[in-house]
Amino acid sequence: MPATLPAKPTRTRRATFRSAVPRRLAAVAAAAALVTAPAALVSAPLAHAASSATASPSSVAPSGRVTLAMQGCGARTARVTSTAFGEVRLETASAQTTGLSGSATVYNDANPGTHRVVFECGGPGGERVTVSLQVTPGAARGGTGGSIGSMSTVQTAVGGALAVCALAGGVWVLRRRASA
Repeated sequence: MPATLPAKPTRTRRATFRSAVPRRLAAVAAAAALVTAPAALVSAPLAHAASSATASPSSVAPSGRVTLAMQGCGARTARVTSTAFGEVRLETASAQTTGLSGSATVYNDANPGTHRVVFECGGPGGERVTVSLQVTPGAARGGTGGSIGSMSTVQTAVGGALAVCALAGGVWVLRRRASA
C-alpha cells in the first residue's frame, strides 16, 4: 500500500469551544450594557435632585426660635445666613439621616417684615436655596408661654386679695388645730 500523508487535523470540539468563549462573553457584556444603560440614565437625575429648605415657623416674633432644615444637599453640613438671626451651621442628626437641621434665635431688635434666609449646601459657595421668614412686630412672650394677655389693675387687685384671704384662712386653720 502506498504511504499516505496524514490528513490535516480537524478542529476538535475543545478548540471550537475555546474560540467561541470570547465571542459569547462579548455578546453577554453588550446585552448587559443595553439593559442597564437606561436604568442608569433614569436614576442619575434622581441622585442629584435639587435641594430644598424650610424655616419653621415661617412667621416669628423677635427673640423667637426658628427650626431650620435642608433636604437633598448631599453634604454633611450647610451654612444658613439671614439678617433676622445672623449665621447658623446645620449638621446631620445622625449617620442614618440625610437631612440637615438646626435652629436659630431671632434677634431681639430684628426689624419687622420679610427677611431672606439663605441656605448654602456644604458651606460658602455651595448650592444655594433661599426661603422667606416673616418677623412680626412685638416681642416673644416668655414665662407663661404667652397664655396671659394684659391684666387690668382691678384684676390684679382681686387676685392679690384672694391670695391674701387664702393665706389668712390657712393660718387660722393651723392655729385652731394647735389650740385644740
